Amino acid sequence: MELRIRHCTTYRYQSPVDMAQHMLHLTPRETATQRVLAHRLAIAPEPATVHQTKDAHGNLRTFFAQEAPHEALSVLADSTVHTRAPQPLPEGAPWRGMAWERVREHFRYRVNAPYEAAAEFVFASPMVPRDEAFSEWARPAFEPGLPLLQAARALMERIHTELRYETASTEVNTPALEALAQGKGVCQDFAHIMIGCLRSLGLPARYVSGYLLTQPPPGKPRLIGADASHAWVSVYAPASGDTPGQWFDFDPTNNRCGAGSPGEDYVTLAIGRDFSDVSPMRGVIQGGAQHTLEVAVTVAPPAELEGRELDPRDGR
Repeated sequence: MELRIRHCTTYRYQSPVDMAQHMLHLTPRETATQRVLAHRLAIAPEPATVHQTKDAHGNLRTFFAQEAPHEALSVLADSTVHTRAPQPLPEGAPWRGMAWERVREHFRYRVNAPYEAAAEFVFASPMVPRDEAFSEWARPAFEPGLPLLQAARALMERIHTELRYETASTEVNTPALEALAQGKGVCQDFAHIMIGCLRSLGLPARYVSGYLLTQPPPGKPRLIGADASHAWVSVYAPASGDTPGQWFDFDPTNNRCGAGSPGEDYVTLAIGRDFSDVSPMRGVIQGGAQHTLEVAVTVAPPAELEGRELDPRDGR
Protein backbone atom coordinates (compact mmCIF):
# COMPACT_ATOMS: atom_id res chain seq x y z
CA MET A 1 0.00 0.00 0.00
CA GLU A 2 1.30 3.46 -0.88
CA LEU A 3 0.40 6.31 1.45
CA ARG A 4 1.20 10.00 1.39
CA ILE A 5 1.31 11.92 4.66
CA ARG A 6 1.17 15.70 4.95
CA HIS A 7 1.75 16.98 8.48
CA CYS A 8 1.62 20.77 8.83
CA THR A 9 2.33 22.62 12.08
CA THR A 10 1.74 26.38 12.29
CA TYR A 11 2.56 28.71 15.18
CA ARG A 12 1.33 32.30 15.26
CA TYR A 13 2.85 34.55 17.90
CA GLN A 14 1.35 37.54 19.69
CA SER A 15 4.63 39.41 19.32
CA PRO A 16 7.68 38.65 17.17
CA VAL A 17 9.98 35.79 18.07
CA ASP A 18 13.56 37.08 17.93
CA MET A 19 15.37 33.73 17.84
CA ALA A 20 14.27 30.08 17.92
CA GLN A 21 15.66 26.55 17.86
CA HIS A 22 13.48 23.53 17.10
CA MET A 23 13.78 19.76 16.87
CA LEU A 24 11.52 17.68 14.61
CA HIS A 25 10.65 13.99 14.58
CA LEU A 26 8.73 14.02 11.30
CA THR A 27 10.73 11.65 9.09
CA PRO A 28 9.21 8.13 8.78
CA ARG A 29 11.42 5.17 9.69
CA GLU A 30 12.56 2.38 7.43
CA THR A 31 11.18 -0.85 8.94
CA ALA A 32 10.54 -4.45 7.99
CA THR A 33 7.02 -3.48 6.90
CA GLN A 34 7.66 0.04 5.61
CA ARG A 35 9.83 1.70 2.96
CA VAL A 36 10.17 5.48 2.60
CA LEU A 37 9.74 6.49 -1.06
CA ALA A 38 9.99 10.26 -0.61
CA HIS A 39 10.28 12.80 2.18
CA ARG A 40 10.56 16.58 2.14
CA LEU A 41 10.38 19.32 4.73
CA ALA A 42 9.28 22.89 3.97
CA ILE A 43 9.87 25.50 6.68
CA ALA A 44 8.73 29.12 6.54
CA PRO A 45 10.36 31.48 7.17
CA GLU A 46 13.48 29.78 5.84
CA PRO A 47 15.76 28.82 8.74
CA ALA A 48 19.38 29.91 9.07
CA THR A 49 20.51 26.39 9.96
CA VAL A 50 19.12 22.92 9.23
CA HIS A 51 20.73 19.55 9.85
CA GLN A 52 19.57 15.98 10.39
CA THR A 53 20.95 13.30 12.73
CA LYS A 54 19.84 10.02 14.29
CA ASP A 55 18.83 9.94 17.94
CA ALA A 56 19.59 7.19 20.47
CA HIS A 57 16.65 5.11 19.20
CA GLY A 58 17.58 5.30 15.53
CA ASN A 59 14.98 7.92 14.59
CA LEU A 60 15.90 10.59 12.06
CA ARG A 61 15.49 13.99 13.70
CA THR A 62 15.87 17.44 12.15
CA PHE A 63 17.25 20.47 13.99
CA PHE A 64 16.71 23.97 12.66
CA ALA A 65 17.37 27.48 13.95
CA GLN A 66 15.65 30.78 13.17
CA GLU A 67 17.83 33.86 13.69
CA ALA A 68 15.55 36.57 12.27
CA PRO A 69 12.39 37.98 13.92
CA HIS A 70 9.17 36.27 12.81
CA GLU A 71 5.51 36.40 13.81
CA ALA A 72 4.57 32.96 12.46
CA LEU A 73 6.27 29.65 11.82
CA SER A 74 5.06 26.83 9.56
CA VAL A 75 6.59 23.38 9.15
CA LEU A 76 5.22 21.01 6.55
CA ALA A 77 6.45 17.42 6.31
CA ASP A 78 5.42 15.64 3.12
CA SER A 79 6.19 11.91 3.00
CA THR A 80 5.31 9.00 0.75
CA VAL A 81 5.77 5.47 2.06
CA HIS A 82 5.12 1.94 0.88
CA THR A 83 3.75 -0.36 3.56
CA ARG A 84 2.98 -4.05 3.56
CA ALA A 85 0.73 -6.13 5.76
CA PRO A 86 2.44 -7.43 8.90
CA GLN A 87 2.52 -11.05 9.89
CA PRO A 88 -0.04 -11.96 12.58
CA LEU A 89 1.18 -12.68 16.09
CA PRO A 90 2.87 -16.11 16.01
CA GLU A 91 1.16 -18.83 18.00
CA GLY A 92 3.63 -21.69 17.59
CA ALA A 93 7.08 -22.37 19.03
CA PRO A 94 9.07 -20.71 20.43
CA TRP A 95 6.56 -18.02 21.36
CA ARG A 96 3.90 -20.42 22.66
CA GLY A 97 6.21 -21.66 25.39
CA MET A 98 7.52 -18.22 26.37
CA ALA A 99 5.47 -17.42 29.45
CA TRP A 100 5.42 -13.78 30.46
CA GLU A 101 7.04 -14.67 33.81
CA ARG A 102 9.99 -16.13 31.90
CA VAL A 103 10.42 -12.88 30.01
CA ARG A 104 10.22 -10.92 33.27
CA GLU A 105 12.99 -13.07 34.76
CA HIS A 106 15.05 -12.71 31.59
CA PHE A 107 15.12 -8.94 32.08
CA ARG A 108 15.58 -8.95 35.85
CA TYR A 109 18.86 -7.27 36.76
CA ARG A 110 21.80 -9.64 37.22
CA VAL A 111 25.42 -8.72 37.83
CA ASN A 112 27.57 -9.22 34.72
CA ALA A 113 24.59 -10.22 32.60
CA PRO A 114 25.08 -9.64 28.84
CA TYR A 115 23.77 -6.29 27.64
CA GLU A 116 20.47 -6.41 25.77
CA ALA A 117 19.21 -3.18 24.20
CA ALA A 118 15.55 -3.95 24.91
CA ALA A 119 16.31 -3.84 28.66
CA GLU A 120 16.34 -0.03 28.42
CA PHE A 121 12.59 -0.16 27.88
CA VAL A 122 11.87 -1.87 31.20
CA PHE A 123 12.66 1.24 33.25
CA ALA A 124 10.45 4.22 34.05
CA SER A 125 10.55 7.16 31.66
CA PRO A 126 9.55 10.83 32.01
CA MET A 127 5.86 10.28 31.18
CA VAL A 128 5.46 6.63 32.27
CA PRO A 129 6.41 5.73 35.86
CA ARG A 130 6.56 2.19 37.16
CA ASP A 131 3.74 2.04 39.66
CA GLU A 132 1.73 -0.66 41.44
CA ALA A 133 -1.47 0.93 40.12
CA PHE A 134 -0.45 -0.19 36.64
CA SER A 135 0.56 -3.72 37.61
CA GLU A 136 -2.62 -4.23 39.65
CA TRP A 137 -4.82 -3.05 36.79
CA ALA A 138 -2.98 -5.32 34.35
CA ARG A 139 -3.08 -8.49 36.50
CA PRO A 140 -6.36 -9.92 35.12
CA ALA A 141 -4.73 -10.10 31.67
CA PHE A 142 -1.55 -11.76 32.94
CA GLU A 143 -2.67 -15.16 34.10
CA PRO A 144 0.11 -17.39 35.48
CA GLY A 145 1.97 -19.20 32.72
CA LEU A 146 0.26 -17.34 29.88
CA PRO A 147 2.55 -16.79 26.86
CA LEU A 148 3.84 -13.24 26.65
CA LEU A 149 2.16 -12.33 23.37
CA GLN A 150 -1.21 -13.72 24.46
CA ALA A 151 -0.98 -11.75 27.71
CA ALA A 152 -0.04 -8.57 25.84
CA ARG A 153 -3.01 -9.07 23.49
CA ALA A 154 -5.32 -9.60 26.48
CA LEU A 155 -4.03 -6.35 28.02
CA MET A 156 -4.56 -4.51 24.73
CA GLU A 157 -8.12 -5.82 24.53
CA ARG A 158 -8.82 -4.80 28.12
CA ILE A 159 -7.64 -1.24 27.52
CA HIS A 160 -9.69 -1.07 24.32
CA THR A 161 -12.81 -2.40 26.04
CA GLU A 162 -12.70 -0.83 29.50
CA LEU A 163 -11.22 2.60 28.84
CA ARG A 164 -13.15 5.21 26.87
CA TYR A 165 -11.64 7.02 23.90
CA GLU A 166 -12.65 10.65 24.22
CA THR A 167 -11.17 13.47 22.17
CA ALA A 168 -9.83 16.41 24.23
CA SER A 169 -10.28 14.49 27.49
CA THR A 170 -6.57 14.89 28.25
CA GLU A 171 -3.67 17.19 27.41
CA VAL A 172 -0.42 16.24 25.71
CA ASN A 173 1.30 16.24 29.12
CA THR A 174 -1.40 14.40 31.09
CA PRO A 175 0.28 11.77 33.32
CA ALA A 176 -0.51 8.17 32.38
CA LEU A 177 -1.66 7.41 35.93
CA GLU A 178 -4.17 10.26 35.75
CA ALA A 179 -5.56 8.97 32.44
CA LEU A 180 -5.89 5.48 33.93
CA ALA A 181 -7.66 6.85 37.03
CA GLN A 182 -10.21 8.79 34.97
CA GLY A 183 -10.77 5.82 32.65
CA LYS A 184 -10.58 7.78 29.41
CA GLY A 185 -8.14 9.43 27.07
CA VAL A 186 -6.78 9.42 23.53
CA CYS A 187 -4.33 7.16 21.69
CA GLN A 188 -1.30 8.69 23.44
CA ASP A 189 -2.84 7.94 26.84
CA PHE A 190 -3.80 4.38 25.88
CA ALA A 191 -0.24 3.75 24.68
CA HIS A 192 1.26 5.20 27.86
CA ILE A 193 -1.10 3.14 30.04
CA MET A 194 -0.24 -0.08 28.23
CA ILE A 195 3.48 0.69 28.48
CA GLY A 196 3.11 1.46 32.20
CA CYS A 197 1.32 -1.84 32.79
CA LEU A 198 3.97 -3.86 30.95
CA ARG A 199 6.97 -2.16 32.52
CA SER A 200 5.48 -2.37 36.00
CA LEU A 201 5.41 -6.15 35.47
CA GLY A 202 9.07 -6.09 34.42
CA LEU A 203 8.43 -6.39 30.65
CA PRO A 204 10.07 -4.17 27.99
CA ALA A 205 7.71 -1.92 26.05
CA ARG A 206 8.27 1.10 23.85
CA TYR A 207 6.17 3.95 22.45
CA VAL A 208 5.56 4.17 18.69
CA SER A 209 4.40 7.37 17.01
CA GLY A 210 2.98 7.45 13.53
CA TYR A 211 -0.19 7.68 11.48
CA LEU A 212 -3.20 5.58 10.57
CA LEU A 213 -5.16 5.76 7.32
CA THR A 214 -8.79 6.57 8.06
CA GLN A 215 -11.69 6.27 5.63
CA PRO A 216 -14.21 9.06 4.98
CA PRO A 217 -17.91 8.28 5.39
CA PRO A 218 -19.49 6.55 2.36
CA GLY A 219 -20.10 9.04 -0.42
CA LYS A 220 -18.08 11.79 1.26
CA PRO A 221 -14.72 13.16 0.06
CA ARG A 222 -11.65 12.90 2.26
CA LEU A 223 -11.22 16.05 4.39
CA ILE A 224 -7.73 17.40 3.84
CA GLY A 225 -5.98 18.26 7.10
CA ALA A 226 -8.56 16.52 9.28
CA ASP A 227 -6.50 13.49 10.33
CA ALA A 228 -4.21 13.25 13.34
CA SER A 229 -1.04 11.60 14.55
CA HIS A 230 -1.42 8.19 16.13
CA ALA A 231 0.41 6.17 18.79
CA TRP A 232 0.70 2.53 19.79
CA VAL A 233 3.02 0.12 21.64
CA SER A 234 5.75 -2.40 20.86
CA VAL A 235 6.42 -5.36 23.17
CA TYR A 236 9.69 -7.27 23.08
CA ALA A 237 9.97 -11.05 23.05
CA PRO A 238 13.60 -12.14 23.68
CA ALA A 239 15.52 -14.65 21.60
CA SER A 240 14.72 -18.31 22.06
CA GLY A 241 16.91 -21.02 20.55
CA ASP A 242 17.63 -20.10 16.94
CA THR A 243 14.84 -17.49 16.87
CA PRO A 244 16.11 -13.91 17.38
CA GLY A 245 14.38 -11.46 19.67
CA GLN A 246 11.61 -9.45 18.07
CA TRP A 247 9.30 -6.49 18.73
CA PHE A 248 5.56 -6.98 18.24
CA ASP A 249 3.15 -4.06 17.83
CA PHE A 250 -0.14 -3.55 19.70
CA ASP A 251 -2.63 -0.72 19.18
CA PRO A 252 -4.98 -0.56 22.19
CA THR A 253 -6.98 2.28 20.63
CA ASN A 254 -8.13 0.11 17.73
CA ASN A 255 -7.51 -3.37 19.17
CA ARG A 256 -5.11 -4.40 16.39
CA CYS A 257 -1.72 -6.06 16.52
CA GLY A 258 0.95 -7.66 14.35
CA ALA A 259 4.64 -8.40 13.86
CA GLY A 260 6.26 -5.14 12.70
CA SER A 261 3.16 -2.96 12.78
CA PRO A 262 -0.51 -3.32 13.69
CA GLY A 263 -1.55 -3.21 10.03
CA GLU A 264 -0.76 -2.25 6.45
CA ASP A 265 -2.62 1.04 6.92
CA TYR A 266 -0.21 2.20 9.66
CA VAL A 267 2.85 4.41 9.11
CA THR A 268 5.64 4.31 11.69
CA LEU A 269 7.25 7.66 12.37
CA ALA A 270 9.46 7.23 15.47
CA ILE A 271 10.02 5.04 18.53
CA GLY A 272 11.00 5.98 22.07
CA ARG A 273 10.43 5.42 25.75
CA ASP A 274 7.30 7.61 25.66
CA PHE A 275 5.90 10.64 23.83
CA SER A 276 8.56 12.94 25.29
CA ASP A 277 11.22 11.18 23.19
CA VAL A 278 9.36 11.55 19.89
CA SER A 279 7.34 14.77 20.03
CA PRO A 280 6.81 15.80 16.38
CA MET A 281 8.07 19.31 17.10
CA ARG A 282 9.56 20.98 20.13
CA GLY A 283 11.88 23.90 20.74
CA VAL A 284 12.87 27.04 22.60
CA ILE A 285 12.12 30.60 21.56
CA GLN A 286 13.15 34.10 22.61
CA GLY A 287 10.18 36.47 22.56
CA GLY A 288 6.83 35.61 21.08
CA ALA A 289 4.68 35.95 24.23
CA GLN A 290 1.44 33.99 23.78
CA HIS A 291 0.86 31.92 20.66
CA THR A 292 -1.70 29.84 18.82
CA LEU A 293 -0.99 26.39 17.39
CA GLU A 294 -2.64 24.69 14.42
CA VAL A 295 -1.84 21.14 13.31
CA ALA A 296 -3.25 19.68 10.09
CA VAL A 297 -2.57 16.06 9.12
CA THR A 298 -3.67 14.21 6.01
CA VAL A 299 -3.06 10.51 5.34
CA ALA A 300 -4.26 9.34 1.93
CA PRO A 301 -3.38 7.35 -1.18
CA PRO A 302 -1.01 9.54 -3.27
CA ALA A 303 -3.52 9.91 -6.12
CA GLU A 304 -5.90 11.80 -3.83
CA LEU A 305 -3.27 14.47 -3.17
CA GLU A 306 -1.94 14.93 -6.70
CA GLY A 307 -1.60 18.56 -7.71
CA ARG A 308 -1.32 19.85 -4.17
CA GLU A 309 1.94 21.78 -3.88
CA LEU A 310 4.27 21.45 -0.91
CA ASP A 311 3.59 24.87 0.66
CA PRO A 312 4.36 25.37 4.37
CA ARG A 313 1.90 28.25 4.49
CA ASP A 314 -0.91 25.91 3.45
CA GLY A 315 -1.68 23.25 6.05
CA ARG A 316 -4.73 22.18 4.11
